Amino acid sequence: MRIVFALVLFMGVAIAGGAVYLAMERFNQYETALANKDVKVEKIDLATVFVANDELPYGTALTAEHVKAVEFPVAAVPENAFSKIEDLIGNAEDGEFRTVLRMMEKGEAVLASKVTGIGEDAGVSSRLKKGMRAFAIRVDVASGVSGFLRPGDKVDVYWTGRTDRDTVTKLILNGLELIAIDQQADSSRNQTTIARTVTVAADVRTIGALVQAQSTGKLLLSLRGIDDESMSEQIEVTKDDLLGREEIKVVEKEVCTIKTRKVAEVIEIPIPCSN
Repeated sequence: MRIVFALVLFMGVAIAGGAVYLAMERFNQYETALANKDVKVEKIDLATVFVANDELPYGTALTAEHVKAVEFPVAAVPENAFSKIEDLIGNAEDGEFRTVLRMMEKGEAVLASKVTGIGEDAGVSSRLKKGMRAFAIRVDVASGVSGFLRPGDKVDVYWTGRTDRDTVTKLILNGLELIAIDQQADSSRNQTTIARTVTVAADVRTIGALVQAQSTGKLLLSLRGIDDESMSEQIEVTKDDLLGREEIKVVEKEVCTIKTRKVAEVIEIPIPCSN
């Protein structure tokens, strides 16, 4: 009995050892095959882009310490990004810097649209595109959307005034961009303040319309959504439209007469009118 048990144990160990040996051989074959196989890795082209080294608030004079170079995939490089430090940083010895126009978070790409030109002021003039002018509109808590306006927002402008017939409210301008609230041009501000004036960017013809509208009536602003680029329909509302009243036409009654002469006097006598 012991001999049978010993024989079975020997055969089990032999089979297990054979299985381990075969597994190791197969593993070695796979490892050799992988080592000899050419692995093709797709090459990704990279480009240098300068990003904010830390949070950069509005008005920061940009220096080399504020930015760092990182590698971006060429296909993902933002438009107007800076790839050379000499293009981004001005001459510190001459006191000429680029100034931050919009707050940037750490790691955010520095774009030409977010900074001034070298040596330029970060005021309102630096935010005006070619052919555009700045114009200030007087507002209060009602007409200024209760203090929720910020630089960079877009608004529709309504005019309320007196015409020859009635008082009328009319949409006169679509999507005007605000570039400053009072004397604040920083779009990153988050506190709510009741503005006294808002400054818009517009062409000279639009500014002419605003001057006329502000001098002949009251302007009110309507805040648009961030991505709303639609053109609102032309709206004109009178007091009668608001109250649901229709214009009443007064028809004068026709009067028919005949003329008779008495000596030197001409007399008109009313008679029924015939159709």
